[in-house]
Amino acid sequence: MADVDFRIDGQVAHVRLNRPQGLNAITQEMDDLLLDAWNEINANPELWAVVLSAEGEKSFCIGADVSGGAERKTRMALGGGLTGIGGPLVTCRKPMVAAVQGFCVGGGFELAMCADIIVAADTAQFGLPETKVGIIGECGVVHRAIRQLPYHIAMQLILTGERIKADEARHYGLVNEVVPYADLADAALRWAAKLNAASPLAVQAAKAAALGRLGHPLEVALMTRFEPIEDYAATLDKKEGEQAASERRKPVWTGR
Repeated sequence: MADVDFRIDGQVAHVRLNRPQGLNAITQEMDDLLLDAWNEINANPELWAVVLSAEGEKSFCIGADVSGGAERKTRMALGGGLTGIGGPLVTCRKPMVAAVQGFCVGGGFELAMCADIIVAADTAQFGLPETKVGIIGECGVVHRAIRQLPYHIAMQLILTGERIKADEARHYGLVNEVVPYADLADAALRWAAKLNAASPLAVQAAKAAALGRLGHPLEVALMTRFEPIEDYAATLDKKEGEQAASERRKPVWTGR
């Protein structure tokens, strides 16, 4: 079995790290497989949501595999380009749920933060060990952490290398839900179903708009025209939403 498992179930794409013997540390081969997965997900209009998960109870992901040395062979960003660490950033345009358990540290922590929804097992621990072990380089994870966590909590993680548990992460707004490990897969599917209950094209347009001006002042974001939102106005799903509202029924989305 490949170290990254990619499968499709209806309108949900499942991307699973499958290297538990290495705590799901990401190798160059895994990066290549992940990039293939993101490209397929972005290009396939039948895929509306993504569940990112990992095999094994002990670890979601501990970052890049450095067993052969810290130097990466290519400029591909970690996670198949998803994190932006060490190379160009690849954006998954579909909404993504990360199902996290065990150790979620370093680049693995960043990979989880690339998702739009994080569901954590009660076994999950989040941390940035780089400074604690004396390693700091192309470290995009600190930039995501300072944006997704309160300042003092992010700096606690960045400067001390300490980890926080799942309940703490939820308290600080990093995690959407904490469940027993045995319920993690079902919880992730439930969140994917919530995402797919909305218009997929509207969701994708909303994600593109929210992320596209995240680093800009509010007034700039408010004055920006977003092509995906403008394009949505001419879609069948837009008409279906209006018709379903007038007929007082649930809409049936086609992603067209």
